[in-house]
Amino acid sequence: MPLTHLLFLAAGMGLVWVSLKFKDDVYRLATAISGAIFIVWGFALTPLQFQLPIEALVLILVFPICLRCLKE
Repeated sequence: MPLTHLLFLAAGMGLVWVSLKFKDDVYRLATAISGAIFIVWGFALTPLQFQLPIEALVLILVFPICLRCLKE
């Protein structure tokens, strides 16, 4: 049970990757949304000591994008 979050995260990443291969928009959107749900679910199950560094890394990576949007 302790590694279930990795299973959900891997399944979510796999679904998002597979969704990029589809040509039809409906299948692409459905698999991308399913993958996003699995990623969020896996992240929610991840222990706190792993969540905090990942959240900090995401904020550091997204912050310059947000500042670029404010300048435009």
